[in-house]
Amino acid sequence: MGGNKCQTHFFECALCARTSPPSETYTCPDCGEPLIIAYDYESVRGKFHSTLAERDALSVWRYSDLLPVARENAVTIAEGGTGLPKSKRLSKDIGLPELFFKNEGQNPTGSFKDRGMTVAITRAVEISAETVLCASTGNTSASMSAYAAKAELRAIVLIPKGRIAKGKLAQAIVHGARITEVNGNFDAALERARKMTGKGGLFLANSINPYRLEGQKTMAFEIFEQLNGKTPDHVFLPVGNAGNICALWKGFKELTRLGITKNAPRMIGVQASGAAPIAQAFSKGANEISVWKNPETYASAIRIGAPARWRGALAAARESGGAIVKVSDREIARSQRLLADHEGIFAEPASASSLAGLIKYKETIKVNETDTVVCVVTGHGLKDQKSVFQ
Repeated sequence: MGGNKCQTHFFECALCARTSPPSETYTCPDCGEPLIIAYDYESVRGKFHSTLAERDALSVWRYSDLLPVARENAVTIAEGGTGLPKSKRLSKDIGLPELFFKNEGQNPTGSFKDRGMTVAITRAVEISAETVLCASTGNTSASMSAYAAKAELRAIVLIPKGRIAKGKLAQAIVHGARITEVNGNFDAALERARKMTGKGGLFLANSINPYRLEGQKTMAFEIFEQLNGKTPDHVFLPVGNAGNICALWKGFKELTRLGITKNAPRMIGVQASGAAPIAQAFSKGANEISVWKNPETYASAIRIGAPARWRGALAAARESGGAIVKVSDREIARSQRLLADHEGIFAEPASASSLAGLIKYKETIKVNETDTVVCVVTGHGLKDQKSVFQ
């Protein structure tokens, strides 16, 4: 199941290609772009091939040979290994026999955030951090608080006042985090969090932290294995702060770089129409986004107007031949209901945007009926029950 030693890694800027040793500075000092983690892939190749040949249970830590922290230090609550059920009813309605849902709501705190948080909090332990911090619309705070509790670390959560689902806030509270409300939206909370960590002494656990993306990329490895060594033709997923689309694209690219597969999927990121700065830029062919100062959507997890990794999201879509699209709140709500009453999957609103994007853009994106399509369902519906009663 992979070695215990930390894989040698370094930081890399995807924009200007600057490399640097690992540190607690997560943005490029030359151009300000969020950094990513890279490896000596030739030294990993044989080990990782061996990992995929083993029949052990799926989990984030199954892929420790391509993670930047030591497995023996892992702060884990058994994350990863989520289901990839094949659609039976919606596939007929949509006309896609090979439609799958990656159900990340099955993670310990009910969202995909646990994949990244297990690696990020392990990194915090390795560098002897005592306090971890995040800004959050909900899922990040729930996940970070749980893993901080497991690791005996203090947790501070900044939330936009009055704009967080109670189910997610309850998780942060019960795990013992210190909650601070910030006037404004998520973007204001993240700005404050970054200023706080800039003064030192706090470990920032938002998706600007490249260690988070390393855990989240394991979803790509799992999808590949669950499809019996096949890469899907299309992956639809929600986009808010844009860390997840960057992470999955990185994971699929690493599979090709290691010679495990020759194919990578088209990445289709889906934003809510009331919070769609990246979709707007993509549709215009622009290389910069316009920040949305007042994003608004009932899909609170993706209610973000200044996504930190917007450039990486545009790159993932363009490099893969995919797209960044937008859907209305009504289309999201309809897809949430379809997932529940057709497939037995209760997804929070933001999570249903992936299906909404597929339904709306199937013809535009030219999804063929023979294609294998994966819709990522990022979080469980019990975390945001208000939408059901509206």
